[in-house]
Amino acid sequence: MEIKVLGTGCQKCLNLEKAVRSAAEAVDASIIVSKVTLIDEIMDYGVMMTPALVINEKVVSSGKALSKEQIIKLINENK
Repeated sequence: MEIKVLGTGCQKCLNLEKAVRSAAEAVDASIIVSKVTLIDEIMDYGVMMTPALVINEKVVSSGKALSKEQIIKLINENK
């Protein structure tokens, strides 16, 4: 499974990345987490508000920083 955090570096983006890494470790240590900061790459996903969360190339959230528990739920729903 691959999870991407889309964001340019705002505080919400940083908070989401931290929560994603924590959730990924709690669920499965083999989950690959990466961050996309380039505007052109973010726009390729059709995202207009950051931060955004992409699981296996599917945008599952945008415009808000999610909690660790919310992210774990999204990971389990998108396995």
